[in-house]
Amino acid sequence: MRNGNTHSKGYLLLITLVSAMGGLLFGYDWVVIGGAKIFYEPFFGLEGSAAMRGWAMSSALIGCLVGALLAGAWSDRYGRKKMLIIASALFTISAYGTGVVDNFSWFIIYRIIGGFGIGIASNISPIYIAEVSPASVRGRFVSLNQLTIVIGILAAQLANWQIGDYFMPDKDVLSPHSIDWAWRWMFWAELIPAGLFFILSFVIPESPRWLAINSKQDAARKIFARIGGQTYADAELKEIALSPQTQEKNNWKALLQPNVRKVLIIGIVLSVFQQWCGINVIFNYAHEIFSAAGYAVSDVLMNIVVTGVTNLIFTFVAIYTVDRWGRRALMYVGSIGLAGIYAILGACYFFEVSGWPMLLLVVMAIACYAMSLAPVVWVVLSEIFPTRIRGAAVAVSTFFLWLASFVLTYTFPLLNEYLNASGTFWVYGAICFAGFLFIRSQLPETKGKSLEEIEKELIK
Repeated sequence: MRNGNTHSKGYLLLITLVSAMGGLLFGYDWVVIGGAKIFYEPFFGLEGSAAMRGWAMSSALIGCLVGALLAGAWSDRYGRKKMLIIASALFTISAYGTGVVDNFSWFIIYRIIGGFGIGIASNISPIYIAEVSPASVRGRFVSLNQLTIVIGILAAQLANWQIGDYFMPDKDVLSPHSIDWAWRWMFWAELIPAGLFFILSFVIPESPRWLAINSKQDAARKIFARIGGQTYADAELKEIALSPQTQEKNNWKALLQPNVRKVLIIGIVLSVFQQWCGINVIFNYAHEIFSAAGYAVSDVLMNIVVTGVTNLIFTFVAIYTVDRWGRRALMYVGSIGLAGIYAILGACYFFEVSGWPMLLLVVMAIACYAMSLAPVVWVVLSEIFPTRIRGAAVAVSTFFLWLASFVLTYTFPLLNEYLNASGTFWVYGAICFAGFLFIRSQLPETKGKSLEEIEKELIK
């Protein structure tokens, strides 16, 4: 039982999938704006300003920053479950409000509210899953959160494609009717999964590890026992009790202790790298990227769906390999693979290659990212920090992740304008190579180890 081979997979899968719905809403809310921008930009009159277009795309990240930073401390104090409930409520409010407004300022406000939900969900969902999962399957189950993110991305892409097709019967012609309504329905479609997540988030139990370190051993034992039996529950509680961090006071100063600071730096660098590797600009600025490669509006929306399907397929590859190959091997694949693909992609833009070769390179980049950096960074972040301060430490890491994402999303139109697409992707390629060097020298392997074993190895 201790190695997780006889745990109750049905119950574990159920509570994992409910928690991972935070990832699904994260994916949908994050990507829906990429297809909606074709319609809301002329509605709000943003076409003439790269800075305003960047602000519309990146404004949600302000909420992400605040949500990620606050969620960690709040979840350490009040529990993981309560934060998931709050995230689901924020997604619901944002989905309705963003679609109903006629004023650009209110559009931004509701995007920031949605970003607040993303910041909370991106922090808490992987933590919750890691804390309920046995060591031998933890990588696979935490990767389910990335799978739901990818499903959310694909759902947004499919919704954008179908809604855009409905409101554009003349295909590439943007009518006043489509400009007025298409983007609204793209956001409103999120109300269905957001409402379901809100209801189901009341059903799942609190994290048993959080309960245990907050002197609620009886409640923790019941949940551990339901996951893996009484023997497993006793063994988990004993190991948590022996953890040196269990007795420490939970505060932000604990993150500055020398033994914790070293691990926190690893988490921050990996978080920034996951964003600055550049893949998210493909999702958020697919219109510009594919238009520069010679595609028309209707083809752009279809190509976006192709990238979403690729993302989904290769996320399954990550789920299959993360507990077999290990975290480091997949991170090597992602960093070196993307560096090479971006070098070729930049050259193709430089020599004005268009059509299917560009789509193929974009699909290859997404496949490489989906099986490596996308899920594995979240797995590593959920594993490397001590239980007592995990929420706060992951909060700091995800704060820097969303800060890096804001910089990436806001600056892409500016980089694209001054360096052109070729120079922009060469910059991302150089960042990917630098990320490979950091991973090779600093990232420990965590495959197959319990959270307490990882803590003892890293926190010395």
